[in-house]
Amino acid sequence: MGLPALSDLAGRTWSASTVSLTEDLHPAPGADGVIDRLERAKGKLGQSVVILGHHYQRDDVIRFADHTGDSLELSRLAAAARDAAYIVMCGVDFMAESAALLVASGQQVYSPSPEARCPMALMADVSGAAEAWDGLTQLWGQDLLPITYQNSSAELKAFCGERGGAVCTSSNAGAVFRWALAQKGHILFFPDEHLGRNTAASLGFEEGDVAVWDAEKPVEGQRGLEERTVVVWQGYCHVHTAFTVEQVNKAREMWPEATVLVHPECPAEVVGRSDGAGSTSRMVSVVAEAPPGSNFVIGTETNLVNRLAAQHPDKRVVPLARSLCGAMARITPANLLSVLEGILEGGMEGSVRVAPETVEGARLALDRMLSVV
Repeated sequence: MGLPALSDLAGRTWSASTVSLTEDLHPAPGADGVIDRLERAKGKLGQSVVILGHHYQRDDVIRFADHTGDSLELSRLAAAARDAAYIVMCGVDFMAESAALLVASGQQVYSPSPEARCPMALMADVSGAAEAWDGLTQLWGQDLLPITYQNSSAELKAFCGERGGAVCTSSNAGAVFRWALAQKGHILFFPDEHLGRNTAASLGFEEGDVAVWDAEKPVEGQRGLEERTVVVWQGYCHVHTAFTVEQVNKAREMWPEATVLVHPECPAEVVGRSDGAGSTSRMVSVVAEAPPGSNFVIGTETNLVNRLAAQHPDKRVVPLARSLCGAMARITPANLLSVLEGILEGGMEGSVRVAPETVEGARLALDRMLSVV
C-alpha cells in the first residue's frame, strides 16, 4: 500500500510514485543509527510530510521539526499545511486530535506516541462539564458561554462548540474571554483553574469575580456563585504548579537584574510576583527581541528554557526551577522514526481519528479560536 491519492489538496496529487521505495532505509547500526535513519526517511518523504514540534519537545526531536510553536501556532500550521499528505504532530494527544480536526479530507495525522496524554486534559470530562453547565444555567439561564483550553479532549471541545463556545490557548485566552463576554455575561472555563484566574485578572476582574467549580462536589455543594462572572474548573498543569513564590524570591536574590517570566498556568501568586506572564511563544519572542546582555529567569518546561539559553548565548537565560513534562517526553526519535519509516514502507496504521459525532462541534470551537484575534 503506497501513499494515498490526495488530489483535493491545493491541486497536488500524492501517489505511491511520489516516494521511491527502492533504496535501503536501514544503514548499518551504530550510536547514531536512529538519527541517520530519521534524516534519510525525512529526506525521502520530502514535502509529502510536515513534522510539527511543540516547544516542550526534546532537542533531538525538534531538530526534525519543519515548524515549532505553541499549541495555537501548531493548530494554525496544521490547518495551513494543505500540500502535505501527512502531518506528524510531536506533541501531546490533544494537539494531534486538534490537527486531525483541522486538516483537509484525505490528509492523515500521526502522533509518534499515542501514549503522550496530557494529565490536565484528563481532569475534565463531558459528564462533569454537563453537570456544571446544568447547574450554572439554572442560576444564569442562557447568559453563559463555555470556553475550554486547548489542553482538553475533542469531546470537551465539541461540548463547548455545540453551546456557542470556543477553544482558547494561553496565547489568545484574553482575546477569547473578551469575545465571550461581548456576547454573554458569564464564562465557564475548562480545565485549568490557574489560566482561567490569571486571564480574568489580566482583564481587570477581581478575585471575588471568579469562582472555582469543584467537580468532586454535587451541584448543591457549590457555593458563592451568584455574584461571580467567571467560573473555572479545578484543574491544573503539574509542570507549572511546581513553581513557587519562594523560587521567584530566590531568583531575585541571585539575579536582581533579571526579568522573571512565567507561564499563565502558574498559580496567581507566582504570576503576581513575576515581571510578566505569557505563552511559550511569547517567551520565545521576548527573549529573541531583547538586546544582548539581557537576563531572564523563566518559569516553564525545562526543555524550552534550555533551548532558549542555547539559542541566545549573548543573554543569560536560566530556569526558575527544573520542571519537565513527562507526557511530552514520551515522544522520542525512535518513535518518530517508526512513523516515518512506516509511511515509507506503506504499512503505517493508527492515524489519529476523532469520533464522527464529535467532529462538527469540536471544529466549531476550534474555528472560533482561530478566528479570534
